[in-house]
Amino acid sequence: MTSAVPRPYWQDPDTGLTLYHGDMREVLPALGITADLIVADPPYAETSLEWDRWPDGWPALAATLASSMWCFGSMRMFLDRRDEFRAWKFAQDYVWEKHNGSGFTRDRFRRVHETATHWYRGDWGSVHHTTPRFPTEFDPRDRSVSASAARVPHTGAIGAHRYEDDGLRLARSVQRAPSVRGGLHPTEKPLQVLERLITYACQPGGLVVDPFAGSGSTLDAARLSGRRAVGVEAREEYCDAAARRLSALTLPAA
Repeated sequence: MTSAVPRPYWQDPDTGLTLYHGDMREVLPALGITADLIVADPPYAETSLEWDRWPDGWPALAATLASSMWCFGSMRMFLDRRDEFRAWKFAQDYVWEKHNGSGFTRDRFRRVHETATHWYRGDWGSVHHTTPRFPTEFDPRDRSVSASAARVPHTGAIGAHRYEDDGLRLARSVQRAPSVRGGLHPTEKPLQVLERLITYACQPGGLVVDPFAGSGSTLDAARLSGRRAVGVEAREEYCDAAARRLSALTLPAA
């Protein structure tokens, strides 16, 4: 028996953003959608907080919706739940360096980062990925660089060649961004971080799905980067907060 398609909790057709209230394991199969990218920030199940409960089986469900996924989590979380990611291949990790640390233990390094892991299915060449390139300072007199004697031992010898330095460099895998202060959700991620991940792994106009939408940050970041987005949030109070946040960002019709 096919589940009825759930009604959106909030929607803005002009920006392509839609938010649903409910368990992602029930809502997403009923929608029957195919996403270009999943951005997930699941409960890590590392605290005694009532909402911090791991939704069993969600990575396997996510694999039926998309071939590319960014997932936030701690090293402990990924090690404890590694068997649930068997439907995915690991691609890379991205480290968000916070401006300040968290944690109350006195016998370990102060934790000042969070990790997002990138997963994919199928052939890597068919998965959208566009690594951002950023300008860097350089001496204009040194734009042309001779590399005729270059050798890279771990990848083999590189023959004589010449290249033009365009002043751009690949984005680093460790990037600093301030934490969200006074956010609508206790684990809210910065728009700056989310935009980087979305821009890398989803083509313009593509569809991003956030199974744990929280305060709607992923939907907001998708909007800012010119992508559509569908979010699902289990707790109604956060659905309400996300809907108010996203409504405030949309302009009324003239």
